[in-house]
Amino acid sequence: MTARTVFNDMWVAAENAAPVDAVEAVTRELGVALGATSVSFLIADLSGRALVRLAHVPLAGKGPGRRDGEEVATVVPFDGGPAEQALRTQTVQVLAQDSGWTVLAPVTERGETIGLLELLLPAEPDTRLLDEIARTAHVLAFVVIANRRHTDLFEWGQRTTPFTLSAEIQRRLLPGAFTCEAGGFTLSGWLEPAASVAGDTFDYSLARDVLHFSVTDAMGHEVTSALTATLGVGSLRNSRRRGQSLSGQAEAANAALATNPVVRGGYMTAVLGRLDLRSGACRLLNAGHLPPLLVRDGDAEPVELPRNFPLGMFADTPDYRSGEVALRPGDRLVVFTDGMRERNAADLDLTAVLRTVADLHPREAVRILADAVLRVAGPALADDATLLIMDWYGDHGQARRAGTGADQGRASPPLVG
Repeated sequence: MTARTVFNDMWVAAENAAPVDAVEAVTRELGVALGATSVSFLIADLSGRALVRLAHVPLAGKGPGRRDGEEVATVVPFDGGPAEQALRTQTVQVLAQDSGWTVLAPVTERGETIGLLELLLPAEPDTRLLDEIARTAHVLAFVVIANRRHTDLFEWGQRTTPFTLSAEIQRRLLPGAFTCEAGGFTLSGWLEPAASVAGDTFDYSLARDVLHFSVTDAMGHEVTSALTATLGVGSLRNSRRRGQSLSGQAEAANAALATNPVVRGGYMTAVLGRLDLRSGACRLLNAGHLPPLLVRDGDAEPVELPRNFPLGMFADTPDYRSGEVALRPGDRLVVFTDGMRERNAADLDLTAVLRTVADLHPREAVRILADAVLRVAGPALADDATLLIMDWYGDHGQARRAGTGADQGRASPPLVG
């Protein structure tokens, strides 16, 4: 059976199945084609620190895991083993076992880790077969992305802990993918929520030659901050999509927050960014927020920008002013909220940690930084801790080498020890 036939059968199976059954239908076709003893898909947990095995088990069936009717979700925490190594390095892992050969393939799209494909094969796979499995795992990523729009199953499986109403609102304000790899850059965002959600968000949008991004922090906690963030982020997206400058976006959001009776008195701090992908010129606007950090040649320094009031604090705020930094290939820009600095988190030496994660993919770096905050200020944070890390490579026209969903040249090195 040819690779083209396998892919065709997978697509047909996915299209013919209901959204909740699409992944199982695809993995079943794959198992038949490869003669696998078993095939499983494990979805990435929203914590970023585990995988979740989803299964459909009759109510009479027994077994560990969280249940919703006949749906079962079993958490598989990261422990530094082969599963975590596969995702971290974005390479297929092969393990010899008594029952056969286990193959673990990352399921990834544009650097965004969606999960892991796990197969048990009766014989040791050769290089050709492993390449086919890696490509198939990439196809599976698109199956998940397409079908999760029609069902809550995948989202339910990813939620290790229940969401409050404010957390539900906040999640809807975040981008659909936390990571994006492109020719000239890679970015990744992360939000470590407080015990009572405090209104942080991050966002980005890629145009043909421009990358837009933002990090915001709405005043207050719970639903009040979530509503303020909803109005503020909605305004920023609306004006961005109408082609407004950073100043125009800030002024529109300021007016929306300052004059709307539902959130009267609510305001939010923000860093808004616009990167010219052809030149590396990065325009930034700081509205009452902590300054971004520029990591260059091993040093992390704050980016000096004009100061502006937070969005929504005063209806008659003067014009918002932006500044610009010229990025060089190899630079890393880090934008974060005050949850990374306030209260006990102030004990975190952020600059030192940034040095230790310099060789990590932004997807890994944001999680390591979040873990560091939890160690010094957790386990229940008093304020959201949010990060956006962007690596700039230059040469906007260069192609990614990412036939399996991630550029392995940018992936993190293997764990040691």
